[in-house]
Amino acid sequence: MPTIALVDDDRNILTSVSMALESEGYRVHTYTDGASALDGFTMARPDLAVLDIKMPRMDGMELLRRVRQKSDVPVIFLTSKDDEIDELFGLKMGADDFIKKPFSQRLLVERVKAVLRRSQAADAINMKPEEPQNTLERGQLVMDQERHTCTWKGRPVTLTVTEFLILQALAMRPGVVKSRNALMDAAYEDQVYVDDRTIDSHIKRLRKKFKVCDPDFDMIETLYGVGYRYRDI
Repeated sequence: MPTIALVDDDRNILTSVSMALESEGYRVHTYTDGASALDGFTMARPDLAVLDIKMPRMDGMELLRRVRQKSDVPVIFLTSKDDEIDELFGLKMGADDFIKKPFSQRLLVERVKAVLRRSQAADAINMKPEEPQNTLERGQLVMDQERHTCTWKGRPVTLTVTEFLILQALAMRPGVVKSRNALMDAAYEDQVYVDDRTIDSHIKRLRKKFKVCDPDFDMIETLYGVGYRYRDI
């Protein structure tokens, strides 16, 4: 079974969440601060990391920044702040999901399973380069669904698994409005709850990544009160 790294300075959370994950068959490595976790990741790379944001010595944001310099390991953030800034900053650095404290252990376990399924599916596809490519092309946008790569005007755009699935859902049918619920269904497994703001945060991050590549990028349109659509070319 996959190895989960759990990083939190609250020992009660470490104990209770470890028990919940181990009961599902996962191996769990626990750390009480970001600095010790970074050392541990170097010695034994986990399959997924669950990081608290506010920790001593090195917080979760800094830990993720350093991890992303060497690894694309999936990351779920735990946050006690009801603050969109945390989510946007975390998504900017490559977090895959957020869970706000207090949370149910069952919710966390289901989110872990969902992120791991998406990550493992992408890895499995990348291990089969001999298979024919399944490419989605929309004007200057090219998405290789088997290799999980994306380019705009020939330039690579690095997307997380969730961002890729949301963009793919929009680009599959240009001009068709996708509600937030439809995008949730496309990016998350059944029974995994995310709120509207999480989808909005992913959309903001998608736009920002493409604008780094092309400042004039405006293909993802917002229909306020309805949802989002990929512009029909």
